[in-house]
Amino acid sequence: MNFAFKTGKYNGSTITILGRNPVLSKVREMPIVGGSGLFRFARGYVEARTKLLNLKNGDAIVEYSCYVLHY
Repeated sequence: MNFAFKTGKYNGSTITILGRNPVLSKVREMPIVGGSGLFRFARGYVEARTKLLNLKNGDAIVEYSCYVLHY
């Protein structure tokens, strides 16, 4: 998964996340494996928390907390 920044200081930069994201787990931790722009060579991790899940239509609201080290 990529997070793309569209405005501000990080405009045009991305953070790349890789790993399992089982939506039914309360908290999921996934590594940040890189990025682009100002996040080139980024490392860190993401914690994902499902705030709302509709099993009928598959919609979900997920909060992502990103902890990033970059140069």
